Amino acid sequence: MFPELEKAVRYVESEAPKLMRHYRTPGFSIAVVGRKGVLYSEGFGYRDLEKYLPATPNTLYGLGSTTKSFVALSIMQLVEEGKISLDDPASKYIPLQVGFEDEPIRIRHLLSHSSGIPDLGTSTIILLNGLGLPLGIPLAGPNDFYRFINDAQGEVAARPGERFFYLNAGYRMLGHIIQKVSGLPLHEYIGEKILGPLGMHRSTFLKSVFKRDPDRITPYRIGGDGRLIPAPHPYPDVQDNPENSFLLAAGGLISSVSELSNYLEMYLNSGVYQGRRIIGRDSLEEMLRIHVEIPGGFYGRRGYGYGWRITEGFFGSKLVSHGGSILVSTSHLSLLPEEGFGVAMAANAAGFPYDEFAQAIYAILLGRDPGDVPPVKVRRKMEMLSGHYYTYRRVDSLDVVEKQGMLYIVRKGPLGTVTQPLIPEDPLMETNRFYIYMAGEKQPAEFTIREDGRIDLYLERDVYHKAGPLQEQC
Repeated sequence: MFPELEKAVRYVESEAPKLMRHYRTPGFSIAVVGRKGVLYSEGFGYRDLEKYLPATPNTLYGLGSTTKSFVALSIMQLVEEGKISLDDPASKYIPLQVGFEDEPIRIRHLLSHSSGIPDLGTSTIILLNGLGLPLGIPLAGPNDFYRFINDAQGEVAARPGERFFYLNAGYRMLGHIIQKVSGLPLHEYIGEKILGPLGMHRSTFLKSVFKRDPDRITPYRIGGDGRLIPAPHPYPDVQDNPENSFLLAAGGLISSVSELSNYLEMYLNSGVYQGRRIIGRDSLEEMLRIHVEIPGGFYGRRGYGYGWRITEGFFGSKLVSHGGSILVSTSHLSLLPEEGFGVAMAANAAGFPYDEFAQAIYAILLGRDPGDVPPVKVRRKMEMLSGHYYTYRRVDSLDVVEKQGMLYIVRKGPLGTVTQPLIPEDPLMETNRFYIYMAGEKQPAEFTIREDGRIDLYLERDVYHKAGPLQEQC
């Protein structure tokens, strides 16, 4: 093990338990991958809380949207075989009727989320239905699906290729195209063309197969009071109706970080796994370049390829990544293809800060400090500023709390509770200056950190002094 990898492993084994506690993550698995295979893998916590069963690198998780890269890879295989073209209108294969008559939505637009259609909530409908919380919107098969999609002409917000709108329904359409062209249900195609050749023999789209596996998670949702509530795997078992297999294209794959390591190893070797070519080098490069830009980001230009998010300029390297969630199970896959590293992670609840954690690991492997990673800086600053604050003689008090990546002021008084977001003056919070928004005006809020570590908050007419960290985050 080389020194940077040893440092990365120490970081993982120190920080993962802390993050799991903070984000109420019962079980977590991770694998760090190189071009020649797994460099490190481990499980933390519980794959089943009630039974005290540990998470392992072989534990099966519902992946969510990291499934999309498998769908994109399948499309590129069909392109290589000459069965479809990226420039084909999607309507050539499926009954898609929305968009512009003079400028159809093409397969490449669905791959890059640049169809011009904003997300229509198909995943929300399917997942809530699977959790026993149905919205009442029919989405039982292809006829329901296309009635729902084709009635959304008024939602079209841009011409194809102009703008990024993450569209789960678009990947379901790609899954349907794969079914139409290959003559196989989506889960069978991916099983035969990708999972089998990669030795991912336990990975599956079938709930019935998942439920029979002894090393599988119990999924958990987080209740309003913060309790972890056991939940079912929310996707339907398409073994009952293979025609519906395409509905799982946006996020229905089930796998382990151990088997996902094989998948990442294939990418790191330009489409080859253990001497067998899964996809051509040119096709892989097409998947891993920006086709539509996404605004924002800490590192410069970023965007979406085909089934992957692309970040250019991550400490001099290209970072390829994608997260996934089915509300009660989550995952994250990432690559530094030029450096030859990949990371696969999964958890049996929502909320774990995957992007930050992966970036910190890569920073260490590149010889940098994890504190150089912007999301790490921001989280550490929010942890420092969070706590209970009081004025002179404790006449007044407030809490500064972190919730979903934002700081909030929470004032509890005899007349009720008021919550206000603290908007940072700079994205990394380095100035310690924020503002709150009241009646159309910005009100400054500034933290000062003294040499002895004490922290004060200047807010309007008052100065608040930090008493200590909060025991519970709101």
